[in-house]
Amino acid sequence: MDEEISIINSNNRNDKIKNFIVHNKNKIISSIIIILIAIISFYIFDKYKINQKKKISDDFNLATIEHSENLNDKTTNKLIAIIKQKDPTYSPLSLYFIIDNKLISDQDQINGFFDVLIKQTPLENEIKNLVIYKKALYNADQFSEGDLLETLNPLINSKSVWKSHALYLMAEYFYAKKQNQKAKEFFNQIISSENPNPDIRLQAEKRLKRDFSE
Repeated sequence: MDEEISIINSNNRNDKIKNFIVHNKNKIISSIIIILIAIISFYIFDKYKINQKKKISDDFNLATIEHSENLNDKTTNKLIAIIKQKDPTYSPLSLYFIIDNKLISDQDQINGFFDVLIKQTPLENEIKNLVIYKKALYNADQFSEGDLLETLNPLINSKSVWKSHALYLMAEYFYAKKQNQKAKEFFNQIISSENPNPDIRLQAEKRLKRDFSE
């Protein structure tokens, strides 16, 4: 008796499943198609990103390898194009190459590229902090106290690994301006910071002992 009831229940379930499939055939087919399209689209997009990354890498390597004084404009234009593609690896490297090789002398143009990296490029947090620090370092001789502090505040008010570097840059900035009290305050901030860079802390201690000891 129990076996017969079990067979009947099983047949009822099968009938319900068949009826569900029959009545919802179009919906099921549509769902399967949507899932397949999503999988294929993801694969194509992933493949596109890989190919795009390789192309940017090849463009960067070719531009830097072929660089010479006779090809400055050509190199510069290629590297600017890479910066504008907002690639998290090769856009920063392109800007650093431009700066290191003095390919562009216009400070405003360079700062515009820094802003593309900082505000528009999907950088990892500490890579972004490094770009911020490099922007401050690049502008340290021209920026006012307020501009330099505004640039470095995201690092100074954080636990970034670049915080010590930012504090040291501000200390050196004020020392060069002969504002010794402000310089001393920033050197002291390095020493009192939580987990400061050990080399930067050592340099700060030496500077305090050499230049600010009474």
